[in-house]
Amino acid sequence: MAFEFFVKSDITFGRDSVKELSKVVKGCKAKKVMLVYDAGVKFAGIADTVLENLKTADVDIVIFDKVIPNPTNEIVEEAAEIAKRENVDAFVAVGGGSSIDLAKAIDVLMTNPGPIGRYGGIGMVENELLPLIAIPTTAGTSSEITNVSALIDTEKVLKYVVIDNKLVPSKVIIDPEFTKTMPASVTASTGMDAITHAVESYISNMATPLTEFHSLQGLKIIYSNLPAAVKDGSNMEAREQMMLGCVITGFGFSNANLGLVHGIAHTLSAHFQLAHGMANATVLPYVMAFNAESCPEKMVELAKAIDLPVTGNIDTDKYLLSDELLKLTKELGIKTLSEQGIREEDFEMLAEDVLHEPVLGFNPRQNITKEDILGILKKAY
Repeated sequence: MAFEFFVKSDITFGRDSVKELSKVVKGCKAKKVMLVYDAGVKFAGIADTVLENLKTADVDIVIFDKVIPNPTNEIVEEAAEIAKRENVDAFVAVGGGSSIDLAKAIDVLMTNPGPIGRYGGIGMVENELLPLIAIPTTAGTSSEITNVSALIDTEKVLKYVVIDNKLVPSKVIIDPEFTKTMPASVTASTGMDAITHAVESYISNMATPLTEFHSLQGLKIIYSNLPAAVKDGSNMEAREQMMLGCVITGFGFSNANLGLVHGIAHTLSAHFQLAHGMANATVLPYVMAFNAESCPEKMVELAKAIDLPVTGNIDTDKYLLSDELLKLTKELGIKTLSEQGIREEDFEMLAEDVLHEPVLGFNPRQNITKEDILGILKKAY
């Protein structure tokens, strides 16, 4: 059986690798660069460090520091208008998934007509993009090496994705030192986002031997290092391994796609602005238990990958992973839906919207009903 596996990333990985930024920018032959980041990156001093290195590249710099969690169509259009007016010819995105996803979307509008919403879906972008250098500061989304930009349509009240191989950043600089300042709660939620990517892509009905390999290896690394990284943010070995696991997992899920966990998380973020990683983590154990009937063998393989005590009885072993994920979310302080301000009276509306999420097509268990989703939301409450 033939299958495709797309990898485009050019990665510089390791501590102090930000020092390579000037050389990378010069290699792009850029004259004016837009530096994209959020207030948290500025507050942590990371933006200033990047800016110092960028200045040595002898380019003009335009700063866009209005990145918001779950970037909207409006913020994309605003930033793109500035970039066009300033004749920007390259981008440097510093931060988590929101900053990198926003930069990708801005870049789309530099060489393709707007509005950005017309590119929702797979393979809708016509023209090649300008150079984009991604510098992640979290170990979670893998946006730095994926072909995806996740955005919010505030008019339709939905979170949608632009998926196109043209969106993969031209160059990636992964400096684990930049994750050291992340609060424990952010380390936990972004790490659980990465675990979600690993397990959902492994059981996806689009999975192939190559994606399965990356999903399993990424899961092993992330699961082994996440508690240590949350417990002690200065543990640079754990931080570095988290970044490595995130990249490996990204190669898997960007090819295999995701499933019901992300369908629910997208809807929660669209309506209530929940942080993406937290939204995923809250429902992850319950969706994995829901999916276990449809792919028991794969659930057992995931359990084996993280050394859970498999008994040989598939009827019970298929739930080992979901049980362990529930324990892990509690250990890491992942909040329930009620603790995040979601009300039970919101469930009907949320469940209706989840049914329209495209990612459900990649979920191993099909024919998902509104009642199924309501059951998961109630358990996560």
